[in-house]
Amino acid sequence: MKQKNISLIIAIGMLLGLGVGYFLFRPSGEKKDHASHSERMDGAETIWTCSMHPQIRRTEPGLCPICEMDLIPLGTGNNSGNPLELQMTPEAIRLANIQTTLVKTSQAGDSRMTLSGKVQENERNAASLVAHIPGRIEKLFVTFEGEQVQKGQRVATIFSPTLIAAQRELLEAQKLQDINPALLEATRNKLRFWKVPESLLEQVEKSGEIQETFTLFADVPGVVNDRRVSVGDYVSVGDPLFNLIGLQSVWVLFDAYEENLADVKLGQSVVFTVPAIPGREFKSTISFVDPRIDPLSRVAHLRAEVPNPGGILKPEMLVSGSLETVANGNSALVIPKSALLWTGERSVVFVELEERTIPTFEFREVRVGADQGLFYEILSGLKVGERVVSNGAFMIDAAAQLNNQFSMINRIMEAPANETPDFKDVHSISFRIGLESLGAQYLTLKDQLVLSDPEKSSQAAAGFLGALEKVPMEELRNAAHVWWMSTLGDLEKHANQIKGSRDLEIQRRQFSFLSLLLIQTFEAFGLEGKTFYVQHCPMVFDNEGADWLAVEKEINNPYFGDKMLHCGSVTEVIKPAK
Repeated sequence: MKQKNISLIIAIGMLLGLGVGYFLFRPSGEKKDHASHSERMDGAETIWTCSMHPQIRRTEPGLCPICEMDLIPLGTGNNSGNPLELQMTPEAIRLANIQTTLVKTSQAGDSRMTLSGKVQENERNAASLVAHIPGRIEKLFVTFEGEQVQKGQRVATIFSPTLIAAQRELLEAQKLQDINPALLEATRNKLRFWKVPESLLEQVEKSGEIQETFTLFADVPGVVNDRRVSVGDYVSVGDPLFNLIGLQSVWVLFDAYEENLADVKLGQSVVFTVPAIPGREFKSTISFVDPRIDPLSRVAHLRAEVPNPGGILKPEMLVSGSLETVANGNSALVIPKSALLWTGERSVVFVELEERTIPTFEFREVRVGADQGLFYEILSGLKVGERVVSNGAFMIDAAAQLNNQFSMINRIMEAPANETPDFKDVHSISFRIGLESLGAQYLTLKDQLVLSDPEKSSQAAAGFLGALEKVPMEELRNAAHVWWMSTLGDLEKHANQIKGSRDLEIQRRQFSFLSLLLIQTFEAFGLEGKTFYVQHCPMVFDNEGADWLAVEKEINNPYFGDKMLHCGSVTEVIKPAK
């Protein structure tokens, strides 16, 4: 009975506690309900996402189901409003181990080119062991490929009826030496011609016994790489028995890509290591540059000759080398190889933007130059002092892809493909001056086509390409930079087609494509000082029509030359940007 009373008292106490709690905390609860209702009415409900996995969307905070990072409100992390920029929280940067490196300059003369290659036989050490007398192979003392042969080592025994007959002649001549000593000397010389040693001649003359077999000795050392005979084979004078290759020195053949060959010269120092021989470094110099380029791999072989005492370097061993490039006194921008992302024809880096409250990385396309060991030379797209992501670039690119921003795969253009974007608000005088220098080279090319001179047109196209390299594209940012990079590749392609051809019709067709691109470029960015006239001839290419640029209104048709020099009209004027 007493136990039932205690249970009843506990139950009453719990009910009283709940009632008191309701009255004490009811106002706060009502306020929370109002806030939630207001949030739903305003349509401003917060969406939570992961800074590393933006495909995650939640209506309340928590942990990412993939990486277990804290979710962040959407809009405070991965979206800056610019498709070229990706924002990341400090937590995401720490998790992805994002590291940046300062873009710096390097003296080209101090740079080194990384090469891969392999050890090969020194073809100068190749030799053959041949039969000096005709006969049948009775015995072989060297029987397999790869066997080491020393100089003076016996290699085979041969039975030679010809040698037996010659020995008989020697014995007969010896009997007549008092009457005809010249006959004896002639017989001896006949045996000496077959490389019969003097000791054997003396033995035969003293003993009067004929030797029926003859032993062949190696006159050069080496490793057997081809056995040409077997026991019982009949050989003639000069027939090879074995092919040897000496390994007292070897060649090391390095692969050099064609774009790096300009930095390679005979006599350059090369240092290399062999994975099979850890802790050992070898040094040599470039003694030969192959004048041929492999059509599939696009590489040429660089050869270094290396002493090989003890034969530790064996043919087909892989090597990794470092070549000191030619000093030219020029400085070049360099970045670590780990910073570069390759996308087929494009090369991409992520640049850390300074003075941002939220860490932000910009997608940037660059032009890559020579391989300098641990670094790549950057021809354009970056400036000294900028910081590129050298570790974790793939993580940033993956986040950009998931967030539908610019990445190696996503390449969103702000303007439709059939429209010319307007980048005239890009305040870069030096870029526009670079475009005008490009236009000057273009006009030289146009004038040579007017004169119908394919050789000089090719030379003018080379000048155009040179001016194209000097256009300071690093002055551009965001969509303007991406658009120019896309156009740059096409300009290079058509100019190279003109440069590499001596067919005037091919040059003119490629010039029409080049002209369209340059017209579009001038319209997009504007010019700094000159006025260009867009001119059109409707009869070009079987009435297909084509455009070109000129700085005067007078028509000089580059597609017809003297045949129809003044066919065409001015269709547009591109004036300097204000």
